[in-house]
Amino acid sequence: MVFSTATLTFLRGLKRHNDRAWFEAHRAEYEAHVKRAMGELIEELDVRLTRFAPEIIGEPKRSMFRIYRDIRFSPDKSPYKTHASCWFYHRDGSRAVGRGAAGEGGAGFYVQIAPGDSFVGGGMWMPPRGALLKLREAIGDDPKRISKIATDRRLARRFGGLSEEAVLRRVPRGFAPDHPAGRWLKFQSFVMGRPLTDAQAVSARLPALLEGDFRLMLPLVRWINGVLGLRAAERR
Repeated sequence: MVFSTATLTFLRGLKRHNDRAWFEAHRAEYEAHVKRAMGELIEELDVRLTRFAPEIIGEPKRSMFRIYRDIRFSPDKSPYKTHASCWFYHRDGSRAVGRGAAGEGGAGFYVQIAPGDSFVGGGMWMPPRGALLKLREAIGDDPKRISKIATDRRLARRFGGLSEEAVLRRVPRGFAPDHPAGRWLKFQSFVMGRPLTDAQAVSARLPALLEGDFRLMLPLVRWINGVLGLRAAERR
């Protein structure tokens, strides 16, 4: 099974009626067209990853993000997310994402499905401080490595290069203002990606499309993981 128009219809409905009563009345649709479909996509991509990045894994129970929002500290008390998403991560690393992740985390691949807001990404979003410091040190020691990845023409055409959603105005402390790697030292997040159309999101070719994007982003993912001591593998 792949995602279908029923998946997008459910998510549109959830966005309009983000409450427990509506969700429970439509739970069967969620289970069939969102949760089960996402689980099968994860399993399919995990098989594909064994061919070119066996250290990156996907498991339905651990890769799929919960539909329930954490509203404890949010002014928005809507109980549900209005998208479905999953994360493929290094088998020896943490599957947590972002600054709040325990330990240093790791790089991987992200897929999100939502009406008008589906996308695929790769890398490491907002690394915890310890990981960020290691990445900056690696950039300072060998600027050519990250520059070669970030300016690769294929990646630039497909993803627009590294996302600049979180870039410092100045070179961080500990590095000379005119450091040759200054451009890359300013990055606080190391990700790239691209949007997917609704037609792509519900296409039977989605797994193959995502595999192609994962392969292109793999050098970035492996560079980050290598800096963090997470090795590439030749087999599972």
